[in-house]
Amino acid sequence: MIQLITQNTNRSNLLWLFVASVGCNPLFAQGGKHQNASEPLKGDNKPLNIVYIMSDDHSYQTISCYDNRFIRTPNIDGIAANGVRFTNSFVANSISGPSRACLLTGKFSHKNGMTTNATRFDSTQVTFPKLLQSAGYQTAIFGKWHLKSEPSGFDRWEILVGQGQYYDPIFITPSGRVTHKGYSTTVITDLTLEWLERERDRERPFCLVIHHKAPHRNWMPDTGEIDLFENITFPVPNTFYDDYRGRPAAAAQEMKIAGDEMDFAFDLKLNSDDIQTRLKENLTFALRRLDSTQRFAWNRVYDSVLNDFKMRDLKGRDLAEWKYQRYMKDYLKCIKSVDDNIGRVMEYLKENNLLENTIVIYTSDQGFYMGEHGWFDKRFMYEESVRTPLVVQLPKGRGEFAKRGDIDLFVQNIDYAPTILELAGVPVPKDIQGVSFVPLLRGERPKDWRKSIYYHYFEYPAEHSVRRHYGVRDDRYKLIKFYGHDIDAWELYDLKIDPNELNNLYEDSRYSKITKRLHTELLRLMKKYDDNQEL
Repeated sequence: MIQLITQNTNRSNLLWLFVASVGCNPLFAQGGKHQNASEPLKGDNKPLNIVYIMSDDHSYQTISCYDNRFIRTPNIDGIAANGVRFTNSFVANSISGPSRACLLTGKFSHKNGMTTNATRFDSTQVTFPKLLQSAGYQTAIFGKWHLKSEPSGFDRWEILVGQGQYYDPIFITPSGRVTHKGYSTTVITDLTLEWLERERDRERPFCLVIHHKAPHRNWMPDTGEIDLFENITFPVPNTFYDDYRGRPAAAAQEMKIAGDEMDFAFDLKLNSDDIQTRLKENLTFALRRLDSTQRFAWNRVYDSVLNDFKMRDLKGRDLAEWKYQRYMKDYLKCIKSVDDNIGRVMEYLKENNLLENTIVIYTSDQGFYMGEHGWFDKRFMYEESVRTPLVVQLPKGRGEFAKRGDIDLFVQNIDYAPTILELAGVPVPKDIQGVSFVPLLRGERPKDWRKSIYYHYFEYPAEHSVRRHYGVRDDRYKLIKFYGHDIDAWELYDLKIDPNELNNLYEDSRYSKITKRLHTELLRLMKKYDDNQEL
């Protein structure tokens, strides 16, 4: 299934450190459970297997069980249909590396130390894979890592270099770098299935982490599906021409589809000598990875796009909407491949009778803009960015997981680590800030469940120029503070009457009591999570 192209020299010193750190974790004693592990979940005493699948920048708007305007995603929908769909799932920091650190540690960025993509994740700290490994679980991860340090707590791992490449991706392994021929999403799935079929110990429970690169920018599709959506015109969002009135941070960003931020060469694939852009070389590098068959398919579609672009000589709104259509087509082609490959994993689990005792989680590392406010990317605490899809297929053979349908209680990605630990019957460390949502999977509605979420974004100055900010959101209102550098401003939104977050109500005296209440709640959460940012 996997075709190996190259392999570099082993990095013996780093490998030695990796093995030494893993070797310190005690495994199951023969015939029993690690002494520090808690009792398994009620019901069948057989430990649960856990499959955690996460894509990069997959918007909830492009999953058909959430929103059916753009694409059908039958395999992701199937996970929800055989379990639950979370309708209020959020991230703690909407940017790739920090989001992954929140997942691993169950802590906010200011606590796990990974505040921006420029930070290096401290892999010596406690993470849920390490705790599972110490409790006797087999652990494996394939795909995007994006944390600069090497993985720890995994028995088997192959991770993409940085953001990764869509074609013939290069992977880092404990033995060095390897290049696998093929399309990234398919290659990651191939590695996953090979591990499940040939490498795992079938007598032990496992936690398998699958991290897809797609649909991260610049949205390069599998050339076998390159014609998809070419004849479809997608609806332009109502907020596409947002003027950002009353929202200085929204006006100051640099991620507009209509602007130069959406690169004509890199993002829109206009590969021509007379189109020279800031990111042109990135496209050139990516195209070098295509073989002749792939390049023929690529040229057939994108040469036609280039000719159409030149012939039209578009300006103003016509140009902006043409760019939007190209963006949507390419993005959705990547989603189609993600959904197809999730189907391959689910089919394997079914054919091998693993669904009886396996829980499957699908999510994204954050939300993404599908043209809302005229944008692509994420970062802001606005809904499309901070909200993320989360669906969970529950094991068929475990009666305690009777819940089906929607869960509307607030969850965040800091909750994933404690949830996975509880599913495995492993004690949750007291310093984890997230809360296990296993009770929600059982159909419970705890009276003391969170009524609001806290968010903090740190990465500025940086790509897209989104200013630093933090805030609180409850079931109706959202309060955001932008701070530092050139913008110091508060924003307040009533999500019931203004779900698109167009009207900043912070200075509106009619909302003074609500503003005061949210200030109090924000301060409470900052103290609870030990974030010392000044109000």
